[in-house]
Amino acid sequence: MTDSPQPLWVYLSQSPLLWLTVTLLVFVVANLASELAGRNPLMNPVLHSIWIVSSVLYLTGTSYPTYFQGAQFIHFLLGPATVALAAPLYEHRKLVSAALLPMLAALIVGSVTAIVSIILLAELVGLPREVVLALAPKSVTAGVAMGISDAIGANPAVTVVATVMTGVMGAILVSPIMNWLGISDYRARGFAAGLASHGLGAARAFQVNQIAGAFAGMAMGLNAFITSLLVPVMAKLLVG
Repeated sequence: MTDSPQPLWVYLSQSPLLWLTVTLLVFVVANLASELAGRNPLMNPVLHSIWIVSSVLYLTGTSYPTYFQGAQFIHFLLGPATVALAAPLYEHRKLVSAALLPMLAALIVGSVTAIVSIILLAELVGLPREVVLALAPKSVTAGVAMGISDAIGANPAVTVVATVMTGVMGAILVSPIMNWLGISDYRARGFAAGLASHGLGAARAFQVNQIAGAFAGMAMGLNAFITSLLVPVMAKLLVG
């Protein structure tokens, strides 16, 4: 057979179903590899799915808008998935109620630390003002972070990259850091994961323990709310 497969590939590459299938298949394989590795933090399925899918897009010369025609179906499910975090939270409502005051204190300290530390660090290394502003809301879920970024005049695209990187790094580092610090309370571990690295941290917490996952979901939601209030004020005060 001498016909070139190029025309067929051009046709398939424009199909939303192709990129939806590629995304799901890559994640299934990455998740299986993570499971076989005993859920080792370095085998985080989201991390490996990102570079594998990115490599496929680069090697095939596929633009992001073309890819997103298929990936938008998964993107749509992020909303229902976030809402679904309320289910384990309701199941463990007694534990949540008992730890309400410590959680609120941790929320305020954690939110302020996440915002101030990245702004001061970015200013210290001399990053442009627009980039500093875009980094400020990096510790909340992507949808909220993009809204905050747009509201303060930053670039939402830079914010998304920073948000994803924060989530991936948090999902990888949260368990080793908690073990090193000797923190065994799953409420504290989960809350820290959700506060520092939003949805990816919460997903990692659920892999470890259901209680940790419930507290991570709580932290993610509360941090999104308080960060949306704090970032505009702190950015105005701290960014030169």
